[in-house]
Amino acid sequence: MTDEVAYAYAVLRALEDLGAAALDGVEGVAGASVRLVPESSGSALSAAVSSVPAGDFREDALRSHLEDLDWLATVARAHHCVIEALAARTTVLPLRLATVYLDDGRVAAMLREEAEEFSRALERLAGHLEWGVKIYVEPQPDPQATGTASVADTASLADTADGLGPGRAYLRARRDQRHSRDESYRAARQAADRVEAIGRAMAAGHARHRVQQGELAAGAGENVVNDAYLLPREAAADFRARVLGAAEGLSGIRIDVTGPWAPYSFATPPGARTPATDRAP
Repeated sequence: MTDEVAYAYAVLRALEDLGAAALDGVEGVAGASVRLVPESSGSALSAAVSSVPAGDFREDALRSHLEDLDWLATVARAHHCVIEALAARTTVLPLRLATVYLDDGRVAAMLREEAEEFSRALERLAGHLEWGVKIYVEPQPDPQATGTASVADTASLADTADGLGPGRAYLRARRDQRHSRDESYRAARQAADRVEAIGRAMAAGHARHRVQQGELAAGAGENVVNDAYLLPREAAADFRARVLGAAEGLSGIRIDVTGPWAPYSFATPPGARTPATDRAP
């Protein structure tokens, strides 16, 4: 059995002006160079692939690796870098992380078998890139941290609460905090409605993702919307400005716009259904 397998990153059209130079300096998984494998029947499709150690991507080893967050992050970063390098030059159809085949011949066979579906997907995505939109409810101050820290703090709270005692002042502060948070959630819903209206007017596609929590959440606040939009390249700047403007007049929320990205959320590559016998065991 060979010591290497073919790791596939993305499918693209084999354009004449997209040669090896497009991948100069781009390192794939395990630091490997990246090459384009064409589909040989004349469909003008290619796949970007690297040769990677077979031992790391056999089923049992891969199952173990997928529980190693450091390994997974390294592979995902390399996978993403290759796709983004290609997306800067042409339309790409990203493949799933850790999509591997026994050799280049099996990659070419996959392209041939799915050529019609790949071609339709690439035509639909041509000239478009993905933008992410996240809405956050900003964190609210906790009155308990102020109201119970010390006797002096408690007295100060009572002094500033219209003469109420410490207990009643604390309860009112908690009520005000809940009210403020409810207002923030309503503001977030209003912002989301505004963003969706912008998307309906400008985007070719809209995908909803699970909100990010824990280590996946970026920055402060609670992520309440995590969506992706498929935009024509020429509409990107206007879309970004309009989406950021959706927070105007609303308090307690934050809107983040990220991108452009390759259209990960809008690619459903048929290669994911390639029979297991064509893949590395």
